[in-house]
Parts: sequence; C-alpha cells; structure tokens
Amino acid sequence: MVTRAIVRGVGHYLPARVVENAEFEATLETSDEWIRSRSGIERRHLAGEGETTADMAIRAARAALDDAGLAPDEVDAIILATSTADLTFPSAATMVQAGLGMTRGFAFDVQAVCAGFVFALANANAMIATGMARRVLVIGAESFSRIMDWTDRGTCVLFGDGAGALLLEAGAGAGGSDDRGVLAIDLHSDGRHKDILYVDGGTSTGMTGHLRMQGKEVFRHAVEKLADTAHAALDKAGLSGADVDWLVPHQANLRIIKATAQRMQLPMERVIVTVQDHGNTSAASIPLALSVGKAEGRIRPGDLVVTEAIGGGLAWGAVVLRW
Repeated sequence: MVTRAIVRGVGHYLPARVVENAEFEATLETSDEWIRSRSGIERRHLAGEGETTADMAIRAARAALDDAGLAPDEVDAIILATSTADLTFPSAATMVQAGLGMTRGFAFDVQAVCAGFVFALANANAMIATGMARRVLVIGAESFSRIMDWTDRGTCVLFGDGAGALLLEAGAGAGGSDDRGVLAIDLHSDGRHKDILYVDGGTSTGMTGHLRMQGKEVFRHAVEKLADTAHAALDKAGLSGADVDWLVPHQANLRIIKATAQRMQLPMERVIVTVQDHGNTSAASIPLALSVGKAEGRIRPGDLVVTEAIGGGLAWGAVVLRW
C-alpha cells in the first residue's frame, strides 16, 4: 500500500469586473477579432479596487473547503502559487491562513509563474506522501492586472485575475495506475530563457515593474515542452495518451492548447478550455479550469486528468492524477 494525495474538494473565485475585448479598442490599436484570432480570448476578469491576490485566494479556498465539507482547522498546510503576492513579505499564503481563521499548521508561497500550480501540487504531494501533512490546500491566485503595461497590446489583452484551489487529502492506494490521487509528476526549468518572459521590476530596480514577453519565442517553447512533459508524466505513471479522460492545460492561448492536444493525439472534446472567458490567469488557470470542469459535470470521480503548464523561468511541468 502507498499513500496517495487525493482530491477532496475544489473551488474557484473570479472578480466581478468582466472586461470584453472590445473595451481595449478605445485605448489600443487592436480589435476583438485581432485578440480572438491570436489567443482565443474573448473576455477576462479584473480585480476590483482594493481587491488583492490574498482576498481572491481566500474566496477560492473557502469554496474548496465547502466542496470538501471541511473546516479550516482540519487542514494542515496551505501552499499558494502566485507571482503577484500582495507584499514582498510575508507570504500571501499566511494572509490566506489568517483570513480563513486557520490557527494551526503552516502556509507558504511557491513562485514558478504560470507553472506555479503544478509546482505547488508537487510540493503538496510530497508532503502528503511522506506524512508531513494529511490535508493540504493548494491554491493558485493572481492579480496580473497590477503588473500590466496597459499600452502594450501584445501583453495587456492576454491576462486576467482570479483564483482556484484544490484540497488534497491522504488516502491509501495499491500503488498502481488505477489508484485515485496524484500518480506522477514531471518538473523542469531552464534559466537560460529568462529574457523571453519576465517582469522588469524587483529589488534590482526598486519598482514593481511590468510584464515583458517575446510572444513568438514563448509560443515555440510552449508547444514543444508542454506535450513532452505531459508524455513524460504519463510514462512515469505507466499510462499513455489513450488513457487520458481530460487534459486540463494552463490556459494561456487557445492555439497553444490546440497544438499541445494535437501532439498528444487528444481530441479537443477531451480538453477543458476556459481561456476564452478568463484569459491567462497564470498560476490560477489550472485550478480555475479544474473547478469549472467539475462544476459543469465533466470531470468525475475516477477520471484520469493530466495538467501541464509553462511559465517564466522558464519553468514547466505536468501532473497526472486520478480524480
């Protein structure tokens, strides 16, 4: 017998403000058609005035706890994936811990940009497998609207704000691919590609900075690396693309999602797609899509799910889990 990290609950939160593509036409040389054709994005949610990353994470975490039927103090740890924490420190995760009224356990942030949720899942899985924690809230939350250059049509139309959360719980498995829970993980990074996706702010500049991206280079790396990491994770689990019920990719760009599915020989009917409604919510995109997929009745207990993401660093990876 082995210990598996099993999904007990899932939830998400999106800010009330919805921005349609057409709104950008007043301030940028762009159009709804231009944005849709290049990204598949139709609208996105933006955080309201005074609404922070931690605020959104708290709302998503509460939804996941409600879905699991658990109270905050029944959780051992919170791992929050974000690149847009409220402050340099303390971690946004500790703010979520306080906001939930959780008086025990521990909380910390993980920063791997758009791949952050995959890396956070890997950390949670390791803690559960080794007995360090029995229940872990894994959250992805971002307020990318706060680091946008609103004059750069190549980036500002692509991103949105939001949060999603999974509640993982230790459970017994037989050690095979039929087990429920996390079955395999594949992680990578390559710091040589820092300059194709980064924020030009931090302690080295003394300012918050804005997101900068070489879109064509990011696209090229994403299509190649996402399918490869998904196949690697499936191989580790002793499975193949034919076994996959749902691919739940990072929701960055519809063209990347379609190209990755094609390389994995998966029909789009088996891919959860939310990018049209949320834009790229970075570390929040996978848990948001998982929550939407479950809410819509598509992702069901026993389904084999593959998640994969790539972000600045570059950092990328995939997780295979049985719901």
